[in-house]
Amino acid sequence: MVHEHILRSITSHSSDQTVALGEWLGRHLSMGTCLALDGDLGAGKTTLTRGIGLGLGGYPVSSPSYTLHDLHQGGRLTLSHCDAWMEDREVAFLEDGGTEWLLGEGISVVEWADRVTEWLPSPRLGIRLLHQTPSSRLLEFRVLGPEGPPEGLCAALMDLIRDLPESGESS
Repeated sequence: MVHEHILRSITSHSSDQTVALGEWLGRHLSMGTCLALDGDLGAGKTTLTRGIGLGLGGYPVSSPSYTLHDLHQGGRLTLSHCDAWMEDREVAFLEDGGTEWLLGEGISVVEWADRVTEWLPSPRLGIRLLHQTPSSRLLEFRVLGPEGPPEGLCAALMDLIRDLPESGESS
């Protein structure tokens, strides 16, 4: 079964709410989940990932635009954070074995995921961040790709999206 329609949209009214929503995700994501983040420059992809890092283990997340990949270990789950902003370098990284990090037992987050879609595992959690005002963002959540390993991940992602708190509220 292939899922690609928007399953849920949430408005975040501040970067603090985006971090809180990411932190909630980090506390609830299943092992082996890949998150594909897309949105314009400054839409909040790294801000959301910073929250995910907090929820997974208090990881200090920053943008890996120039390093391509950051690995954070020691928390609830490992966080593999990739940035495909520099598309040619990211593809070379993926071709040279970087896909191992995307298929690992932790959580992988790929910023600018549309640039490297063919390298991403299925299913995955797709999140598009859209500017609404200078401080608010619309986050669109969807499950992308057909069912694949680990078994039941599609259903787990759909449940996760259903259970997301509104507007980055804590729960």
